[in-house]
Amino acid sequence: MTVQPHTFAVIGGRAVRRVLDGHETDLVKVVERAYRTHGEGRTVNPPSYFLRFADRPDARIIALPASVAGNGETSGVDGLKWISSFPGNIGSGLQRASAVLILNNPDDGFPFACLEASIISATRTAASAALAADHLTRTRARPRSIGFYGAGLIARYVHRFLTAAGFHPDQVGVFDAVPGYAADFAASAQRNGLGTVRTVEDGRTLVTGHDLVVFATTAPEPHVTDPTWFDHHPVVLHVSLRDLSVEVVLDSVNIVDDVDHCLRAGTSPHLAEQRTGDREFVTGTLYDVLTGQVTVPADRTVVFSPFGLGVLDLAVGRYVHDTASRSGDLLRIEDFFDDLRRDI
Repeated sequence: MTVQPHTFAVIGGRAVRRVLDGHETDLVKVVERAYRTHGEGRTVNPPSYFLRFADRPDARIIALPASVAGNGETSGVDGLKWISSFPGNIGSGLQRASAVLILNNPDDGFPFACLEASIISATRTAASAALAADHLTRTRARPRSIGFYGAGLIARYVHRFLTAAGFHPDQVGVFDAVPGYAADFAASAQRNGLGTVRTVEDGRTLVTGHDLVVFATTAPEPHVTDPTWFDHHPVVLHVSLRDLSVEVVLDSVNIVDDVDHCLRAGTSPHLAEQRTGDREFVTGTLYDVLTGQVTVPADRTVVFSPFGLGVLDLAVGRYVHDTASRSGDLLRIEDFFDDLRRDI
């Protein structure tokens, strides 16, 4: 669709959720198109910028600028996600992350929308994980058990998207360092019709007892260090990026979303690069898997480490904006730009 010239819209969290809820299958397709566009070189996705604070060392705000070319189904879009992570919020009952997404018109650079983006961020992360799980398990039997290491918001979204993508295992387990969080995850799954989830008493039992393992924690550095935990060769969705030791990474087949982005900022693959001095341990990208350039073996542990690309946020944000526009669910601010003409 064509954006109305020089108007500005705000899309709040409730409106974003109305667009996204129940459309998991469509959103996985949106994310897959974005990955393919990125792999074809029709995006701009510079490194994320981390704003850190000397007096709040565990907190950060990240800027993810990006640009996605248009295709036959959607228009191109430029923009920026501005997402904060304040782990201290959890102690007071607030979500750890909050975010906004700015969308810019690629024709003249003017921003045309601001969207609440914590839901968009969680959605694109979960859609990415579900897409990867689908394609990385095609060379082996469909997982009969799924384990979640970490029981926060992202884990819940990944669980929902995996279910929508056709993963219906015999067993789902969850472990969290805070036992109450695992119990909350299990209760939420039951309440939302996602089946029975059992809580697991420790991380080792979680990893060794499941065919598909999802890491979605806030760990700042590796804490899973024993490669023998993975002797059953699971597929691992390493969403939180910093859980696995170098030894585990080097003992696995490694798939990333983007090599340059993933091997930075102290991620587990970045630590592996620093240890080895090269990137030979990276087998390929998800785009390589999608296009058949890489086939993952069935008899090795496969780890997918997605750094999280801004192009995915833009693709989902564009989907939200265009859907909300068609339904009249935009709050338009007609006079947001006051002085547009150069000749005045």
